[in-house]
Amino acid sequence: MKRIDIISDTHGRLSRSLLTELAGADLIIHAGDLTSEADWEKLQTIAPVEGVLGNNDTYYYNYEPPLERLNTFVYEGLTFAVSHYREDLPVGAVDVGVCGHTHRARIAEQGRCLVVNPGSATSPRGTAIPSMARMFVENGKVVSVDLVKLESAWV
Repeated sequence: MKRIDIISDTHGRLSRSLLTELAGADLIIHAGDLTSEADWEKLQTIAPVEGVLGNNDTYYYNYEPPLERLNTFVYEGLTFAVSHYREDLPVGAVDVGVCGHTHRARIAEQGRCLVVNPGSATSPRGTAIPSMARMFVENGKVVSVDLVKLESAWV
């Protein structure tokens, strides 16, 4: 079984509580608005990373390897699509869609597609708290996906 940790909207801050949660991940997915080349590099020292550009990344940051607005890939027999914006996900053509931007966590099924928005790990909106999502996959199936509440966005 493989563990995928899903984050978004970190906006230049990787808190200790987030980094502690990410330790041991087999894959990290970042749904945009990293706003830090150093954070992108740091995440890659923890696990392989699949990511996309968010609206705050588009014109100011140069990530290596370069990021696009939509990233589709196959991992453990499942087809994933990642986009910062929910409306840009090709939900009819993939098994799992990952998005961000709203800073509000949500997991929902849309047809045969599981859509995951992990919320923001550093700057949640409204009454939300810092969060990420954790997914376990095996043999081409999503075994589980849950939201993980983070202890702090700042520490």
